[in-house]
Amino acid sequence: MRVEFRHVCIAIAILIAIMLFSALACILFLPKPSEILQSLSTEGMKYSLRLTLVSSVISTLTVMIIGIPSAYALARFPFPGKNIVMSILDLPVAMPEVVLGLSLLLLFGKNPLGVALAELGVRIVFTKLGVVVAEFFTALPYAIRVLYSAFESVSSRYELVSRSLGYGALETFLYVTLPMAKSGVIAALVIAFARSVGTFGTVLILAGGTYMITETLPIMLYLNMSYGNLGMAISSGILLLAVSFVAIYVVERTGLARYEVP
Repeated sequence: MRVEFRHVCIAIAILIAIMLFSALACILFLPKPSEILQSLSTEGMKYSLRLTLVSSVISTLTVMIIGIPSAYALARFPFPGKNIVMSILDLPVAMPEVVLGLSLLLLFGKNPLGVALAELGVRIVFTKLGVVVAEFFTALPYAIRVLYSAFESVSSRYELVSRSLGYGALETFLYVTLPMAKSGVIAALVIAFARSVGTFGTVLILAGGTYMITETLPIMLYLNMSYGNLGMAISSGILLLAVSFVAIYVVERTGLARYEVP
């Protein structure tokens, strides 16, 4: 009996999906609900959840403030070194998080920039601010990629018509381009938030993994696995999984996936 190529491809896709679902199901269904509830009610878990949400919201808003004009400039304006700038901004996507964290640690540590900031009272290394900075630099490249695709999808002819009617460059961007790229902006916002919540290596290297100081949910998962406290680790994993599921659900249900979500 001849097996068709398409059937083989479908079977492989289904098999991998089953294996991945089984792995995720282990996190959700193997622990006892009472153990999970007990772990979620601890002060350490509450602190980590609060720190993760607050830092992720701040970093996401900062990513959007910086990412929107950056992506628009890359999508619309030619300038010397544009390809180099795009390559540098894309680099953290392929770079291991620990390498990015080490780079930021060296930049904000005993370097002129770090020393200057410290003299102004701004300390980044091994602080809560370091958590936000680490999440920002980790999430920014993903947001810019999505925003770039969103602005690219908006025809520049609409902007030319707007300018011919007397609108300035900023007014055209705010009232024409940005509303037309709204779906891509929302997609970038969701992805940036999910990426900030899940940042591990960059936060660990730059901000450290200090208990109830810079302990975000991914750090809590790692530390509790190291201590052998499986219940707390699984509880952290469930919360992170829930954030990821909501982000993917929003992207898929609203049709935002077409904006090349990494």
